[in-house]
Amino acid sequence: MTDQNGRSAPESASARDPQRSSVVAGDPAIAALPFDRALAELQGVVAKLESGGLPLEESIVLYERGVALHEHCARLLTDAELRVQRLVDQAGGGLRALDFDPDDLTEG
Repeated sequence: MTDQNGRSAPESASARDPQRSSVVAGDPAIAALPFDRALAELQGVVAKLESGGLPLEESIVLYERGVALHEHCARLLTDAELRVQRLVDQAGGGLRALDFDPDDLTEG
């Protein structure tokens, strides 16, 4: 690839690193993680980034993975909160959970 002056343009980070583009696009491996494992991995990513000493590109890839893990954990927590909120009293004081899909909820 060349720029308007005929010089070679740098390759994008996504093109150089397939892991980076998969994290940005929504990694199915992350989507399959249960909350506890996703949180543990997020904590590991944070620890690696805080320790420093990583090359810039590796730090960026780790940061993006951390963002994806954070979003996944936040989604799982939201889903759990909605499930708890949807518990309804049954006759006799019992509780039951109503099945629902959080994506079907509308604001308003």
